[in-house]
Amino acid sequence: MLDEYDFSHARKNPYAKLLKKQITINIDVSTVDYFKDMSSDNGIPYQTLINL
Repeated sequence: MLDEYDFSHARKNPYAKLLKKQITINIDVSTVDYFKDMSSDNGIPYQTLINL
């Protein structure tokens, strides 16, 4: 990052927690493998693909 950027007075986005929620679900191994294969082909994280 460039030295000219000063984030010393930056603050976190107060709405960031509202954008996503972490959960736990049980998904078949074959389904996870499918999305991981798609992920490696497209360069998109598999969690993002599942979310789409």
